[in-house]
Amino acid sequence: MSNVMPDQVRRLLLLRHAHAGFAESGGDIERNLSERGLTEALEVGRLMATEGFIPDLAVISPAQRTRQTWAQVQKRLPTAVQCLYENRIYEAGITALLDVLGAQPDSRQTLLLVGHNPGMQGLALKLTGRGSKNAVVRLRHEFPPASLAVITFPDTRRWADIDERSGVLEHFMTPSPII
Repeated sequence: MSNVMPDQVRRLLLLRHAHAGFAESGGDIERNLSERGLTEALEVGRLMATEGFIPDLAVISPAQRTRQTWAQVQKRLPTAVQCLYENRIYEAGITALLDVLGAQPDSRQTLLLVGHNPGMQGLALKLTGRGSKNAVVRLRHEFPPASLAVITFPDTRRWADIDERSGVLEHFMTPSPII
């Protein structure tokens, strides 16, 4: 399957951070990934590289677990990807996430947001109007740690113009269970 897109198609990758441990000190924002989470994030990076889901820009919550998730994912990608840490993603709802998305440069065709639930799942559901039936059903049911939703916007030229239900859910991936 080819993941080459026409220039006008925008692709949004929504990644929930991998499994995190409990906060020992510093509060929720300082929670680290668990060993399981470190492995999951590497697997997501491998899946992204294999499928050709390489972002032009990664926009990441400043929480330690999202930063660690991105660092692990980046290890598996074929090229370095520019990233920014965006405070508005931490514990964000759908409206804040849409604001972050709309503020991104239109020169970037593929964006990755690395954040938290329930925001990631809520945003994916709000933006998805159609797509693979299996992927849509799974997305409605769950968005576990280290899940990746891949949404394309075939008729949208600017990030600020993305509308509710205008996206196509192309893929919804979760890493293989750790045994």
